[in-house]
Amino acid sequence: MDSLRVNENEYLPLRDVVYNTLRRAILRGELVPGQRLMEIQLAEKMGVSRTPVREAIRKLELDGLVEVIPRKGAEVAHMSGKNLRDVLEVRRALEELAGELACQRMTAGKFKELEQANHRFASVLGSSDITVIAQADEDFHAVIYRATENERLIQMVNHLLEQMYRYRIEHIKDKSQRKILVQEHQEIMQALADRDPEAARQAIRSHINKQEASVAKTIREQEK
Repeated sequence: MDSLRVNENEYLPLRDVVYNTLRRAILRGELVPGQRLMEIQLAEKMGVSRTPVREAIRKLELDGLVEVIPRKGAEVAHMSGKNLRDVLEVRRALEELAGELACQRMTAGKFKELEQANHRFASVLGSSDITVIAQADEDFHAVIYRATENERLIQMVNHLLEQMYRYRIEHIKDKSQRKILVQEHQEIMQALADRDPEAARQAIRSHINKQEASVAKTIREQEK
């Protein structure tokens, strides 16, 4: 709790600044699963009124990062195997479709952008800020989404991103997985370069299945 600091940003409403601060604290493990989120205490700690804190908690609940329990209040949500499965089932379907469409529609310019995104991802693997690595990973996949030129698909993926983000963070926390992720990205890129939809689907499916296995293991260990 002592690490909570509100960084004022003149371009963002206060409720968004509070939301970003709490979200970052949850994803970095500064606020741990099961920890109560008391509006008065958080407002005092962050130097704001209760209203932006309340609004931020509601938004975090929609993201799946906070759970509001009747007669108890809000607390940081525990990760669950079922939620992981639910989120990744949808992500798997959308990303396989994105890979198939990108094989048909990816331009030379977009492929160059994808190569650059994977290079950036590899270059930040040693960062002490896990969110920097997660963002670079997200940026890689975003190039593929945009290459589909399917606005509905991009919209659906964007709605899912926040729910996927926590699991992306957990996967990347395992340092042994980071270089493997670069290799998996390269396999996806090769399939796209070959314009091979089946190879793209398989590479993407394997990529997501490995993430699910890794995070499911973490969840089981936390439940012991």
